[in-house]
Amino acid sequence: MAIFARIGRLFKGFIGLFISGLEESNPEALMDAARQEFRDKIAQYNMALARMAGVAERLKGQVKMKTQRAQDLERRILANHQAGNAALAGTLARELQELKSDLTTDTHELVETEEAYQANLRQAKVVQKEFEEKVRRLDKQLDQVKIKEAQAEAAGALSNTAFKVGDLGDTMKTVEEVLQKRYEKSAGKARVAKDMVDMNAIHEKEAESKALEQAALAEFLASQGIQAGPVSQGPAAQKEMGPG
Repeated sequence: MAIFARIGRLFKGFIGLFISGLEESNPEALMDAARQEFRDKIAQYNMALARMAGVAERLKGQVKMKTQRAQDLERRILANHQAGNAALAGTLARELQELKSDLTTDTHELVETEEAYQANLRQAKVVQKEFEEKVRRLDKQLDQVKIKEAQAEAAGALSNTAFKVGDLGDTMKTVEEVLQKRYEKSAGKARVAKDMVDMNAIHEKEAESKALEQAALAEFLASQGIQAGPVSQGPAAQKEMGPG
């Protein structure tokens, strides 16, 4: 028996831990459960208030009816007394006496019932107001907890990330290496292209082009009856050209 009792306590402990974990991870569900529980209790309380209000209304009806009955008996007693019908007047007077006693009791019970109803109604309103205020405080606290949890999560993520000013990281280093390789490749191609150009052939082409230009000039001057002079360079050669 002792072993089964220990197993039972252990099982209850595991269930308690499991439920506690669910409660901690789902405070919104607890809030919804608390609201539903409060609504159920308020519904029961309102039913009790309705029954109390019904008793008060019944007592009001009884007091009103007995008051009217007492007034009627008083008129009948006076009428029979004036008519000399003393026996009937006495009977009616005895009935009026009992009726007034009942009326006093009903009136006292009506006052107590009304006072109890109003007191319980005020208490229900106060409890409902307190519950709503507490729900608002808990909702605000829940929002604050969520904000702090988000801040803590962000801080934890940053603390677990090795990030410093000037540290490019693996991705940035890869980009740098790719760009460096592309630069070296392009620079190598440009150098090869430059080295493969024959500068002597270029100079020969330039000299040949200048010679052809001078031959064309001499031919033009001859057609104009102008004797071509020696080729000179610079502004002086430009001044010697022409009729002057």
